Amino acid sequence: MGKVQDNKQIKLDALFKSAYDLFMNNGIEKTSIHDIVNKAGVAKGTFYLYFKDKYDIRDRLIAQTTEKLFMSAYHALLLDQLLYPKFEDKIIFIVDYILDQLNTNKMILRFIYKNLSWGLFRKAIFNDSLTNEINFMDFYHKMLEENPDVTLKNPEIMLFTIIELASSTSYSTILDGEPVSYEEMKPYLNESIRAIIHNHIISESNFTQ
Repeated sequence: MGKVQDNKQIKLDALFKSAYDLFMNNGIEKTSIHDIVNKAGVAKGTFYLYFKDKYDIRDRLIAQTTEKLFMSAYHALLLDQLLYPKFEDKIIFIVDYILDQLNTNKMILRFIYKNLSWGLFRKAIFNDSLTNEINFMDFYHKMLEENPDVTLKNPEIMLFTIIELASSTSYSTILDGEPVSYEEMKPYLNESIRAIIHNHIISESNFTQ
């Protein structure tokens, strides 16, 4: 990467950091583009080289934040993967890890949940050039390959269903303790996730019919 490209990346990173800090502390509606560029120390014209408006940078931040959560969960799984030989146990580990992180930092949960759409989520897990890392979906399919006894009807739909369930269920329990605390809800959520996985697994009998 040349000096010019390095300078562009520095400015882009500064804009991302500035916007993230302002969105988290002040909220999106109370944050202006002027606030973002002023905090980042760049010209307003530089902002428009990369983003259409503040909602564009918000969407990319949500995708990046979501991607980092999934990748962090997967890397944590690799450290203890011998403890989770089954595919469903690996999925439960990843979901628990992400929700535990959101329970620790509730501001991130508010930021992601209220603005996260399936399009942004899909962009995050497929990693549309957000980082140089392998995308989470590759790891997801790798987990399936490591468990040849598991064949799913539609892996992407199953993952979407689990994420929708986990995010909607955990939002109120983590932020408000309703209808029960997060710790009380976790075993029920995990049981439901296992049921979703079992429902999507194609049994051997399906292949012999």
